[in-house]
Amino acid sequence: QVQLVESGGGLLQAGGSLRLSCAASVRTFSSYNMGWFRQAPGKEREFVAAINWSGGSTIYGDSVKGRFTISRDNAKKTVYLQMNSLKPEDTAVFYCAASFRGLTTNPGYYDYWGQGTQVTVSS
Repeated sequence: QVQLVESGGGLLQAGGSLRLSCAASVRTFSSYNMGWFRQAPGKEREFVAAINWSGGSTIYGDSVKGRFTISRDNAKKTVYLQMNSLKPEDTAVFYCAASFRGLTTNPGYYDYWGQGTQVTVSS
C-alpha cells in the first residue's frame, strides 16, 4: 500500500510561484513513476506533469509547459511541482499519483492517489 500526502498549496496572486510537495510512505518509492494532476470545480481531472522512477524523463501538459517543473528526491521519497508564473486558470485541487506502469498522462494508469492540496490564484 502506498500513501501519498500533498502539501504546499495556498492562495496567491497571479504571477507568483509555489512549490508543491508529495511525500510517499512506501519502501520502494524509486520503483514508481509519479504524476501530478489537477481538478478545477466543474471540470475533469487534468494531467499536469509526470516523472519517471529515476527522474531522468519528464512529460508536461500543454497548459503548463515552460511554467511548471516536476522533480523528485528518491532519498526523501518526495516528488515536487515547482509552479511559476501562476495564472487564475491554474486554480484547482492538485493531486499527486503513483504508477507502476509507464510514464503516462492517463489518470487511469495511476495506482495510488493523494488527497489533494488546494491552489488558488487570484487576478
